[in-house]
Amino acid sequence: MEFPDELLAALRDARHIEVFTGAGVSAESGIPTFRDALTGLWENYDAATLASPEGFAADPALVWGWYEWRRMRVLQAQPNPAHYAIAALAAGCARFTLITQNVDDLHERAGSADPIRLHGSLHRPRCSACEAPYRLPPGIPDEPEGGRRLDPPRCGHCGAPVRPGVVWFGENLPQTAWEAALQATEACDLMFSIGTSALVWPAAQLPALAAQRGAVVVQVNPGETSLDGYAHYNLRGAAGVAMPGLIRRLTPYRENFP
Repeated sequence: MEFPDELLAALRDARHIEVFTGAGVSAESGIPTFRDALTGLWENYDAATLASPEGFAADPALVWGWYEWRRMRVLQAQPNPAHYAIAALAAGCARFTLITQNVDDLHERAGSADPIRLHGSLHRPRCSACEAPYRLPPGIPDEPEGGRRLDPPRCGHCGAPVRPGVVWFGENLPQTAWEAALQATEACDLMFSIGTSALVWPAAQLPALAAQRGAVVVQVNPGETSLDGYAHYNLRGAAGVAMPGLIRRLTPYRENFP
C-alpha cells in the first residue's frame, strides 16, 4: 500500500494522535460484527431484541447466554497486526488517545493501555439494578447450555440479575467516556478512524468534529463511508495491512513494532 508523503509528514509532526476504532478492526481477528453474529444457533433472534433492556427484562437467560457465547469467542480470538500497530503508534508519540466502539479486549491484549470504551465491555458486567460491578470467573467459559440460554449470576450486593456491561439500544453512552472522547477530539491534531462504518451515533460524529476543528483525519476502511468527505486521507484496505505499513515507514513508531 502506498502512503502519501504529506500523510507521513503529518504523522511525524503530530503532537496528539487520536485513534478511533470500530468493528472492522476486530473482524480481522475473526470476531463477527454485531449483525453478523446472529448466525447458526442464534439466527432466529433479532439483534435489537437481544441487545436491549426490554429484551433482558423479558428473557435474561436468553440474553445472558448470547453474550457469554460472544465473550467466549472473543477470548478464543487473538489480536491482529492492526491492534499491535496501534499500540506501537501510542508508544512512539508524545500524546495518544485510543477510543473504541468495540466491546472486546483485543486492544489491551495487544498492549494498548486504558482505551476509552464508548460502548462498554463484554468483560465488565454489572448489576442490572444497583450497577455494582461483577467479577467474572477467569478463563474461557463453557458453551452456554444448548448454545442458547444461561441464567445470569446474581449480584452479591442486592441479589438482582447481572447484565452484560455493554451499551444497549436505547441507552446513553457512558457519560465519563463520552466526555473524555470529546475532549480528546477537540485537542488532537491527527485522528485515525479505523474499521468503522461511521453510522452509529453519536460516536460516528467524532471524526467530523476533529476535521472541523482542523485536525488531519485519516480513514482506514475497505469501502466507502459517510466519512469520506471529511477525511483528508482515505486508505482503502484492511486495517491489518494499512496500519503496520504506516508504522514501518516511520521512526520512532517502527521501533515499537515487530
